Amino acid sequence: METIREKTGRRRTALRQPRQRKTPISRQSLHHQVAERLRDMIVHGDLREGEKIHVATLAEDLGVSLTPLREALKVLAEEQLVELTLNRGARVLPFTPEEVERLFEVIAVLEGVAAEYAAHRMTAEQLAELEEMHAQMRVHYDQHERAPYFDLNSQIHRTIVEFADNEVLARTHTKLIVRANRGRYIAIIDAERWREAMAEHEAVMEAFRNRDPVAAMSIWRMHLKRTGEVTCEVLRRRIAGELDANFLPVTRN
Repeated sequence: METIREKTGRRRTALRQPRQRKTPISRQSLHHQVAERLRDMIVHGDLREGEKIHVATLAEDLGVSLTPLREALKVLAEEQLVELTLNRGARVLPFTPEEVERLFEVIAVLEGVAAEYAAHRMTAEQLAELEEMHAQMRVHYDQHERAPYFDLNSQIHRTIVEFADNEVLARTHTKLIVRANRGRYIAIIDAERWREAMAEHEAVMEAFRNRDPVAAMSIWRMHLKRTGEVTCEVLRRRIAGELDANFLPVTRN
């Protein structure tokens, strides 16, 4: 305590003000970073559907200890990307045509509404941001760079939802798109669908430029519906043995 002297000469005690605690800088936890990496590996097929995950080997490949990897797998299990069992460990959950069909029916509606709202709610600056991303994605398409194209494509989809300025829609979309992203990547393995998808992105950008919510909704809903249809077709062909695990045509002797 500190003491101060009054005019009378008597001393009285003054309480020292408590020191303000410094708020620590927040950092993303390691297991969330690992979870994000695992999502990418599942989407791009580095961890294949139905495949058992060898935790020790994967931890070594990622340069992390077993603890954050196991915590990350719990996160992915909640997202229905992996299955955890007591005796058999972890495996990547299969992606079935039936699930894809149901999933993309809903996502097509959600993203269609998002495009409708974004068309008249986004600012000029936000439209310019989309234009920049779209132009860069076009470069990746022209250079046949599938992985960076897909990453930027996913960012564009998320940004359109963000620019719709509807928190309920955004939260619902976030829960569904984690599982659907694998299907979206499978769809562009088909070269014809990739070409169609690029054209559909061009069309929705034109609708945004014209501030046409009806056109934006129609184009974007059809875009997602078509992605679901192609993904179902590709998965059925793989089940029938026409495509291999990498979705490439099976050559028969």
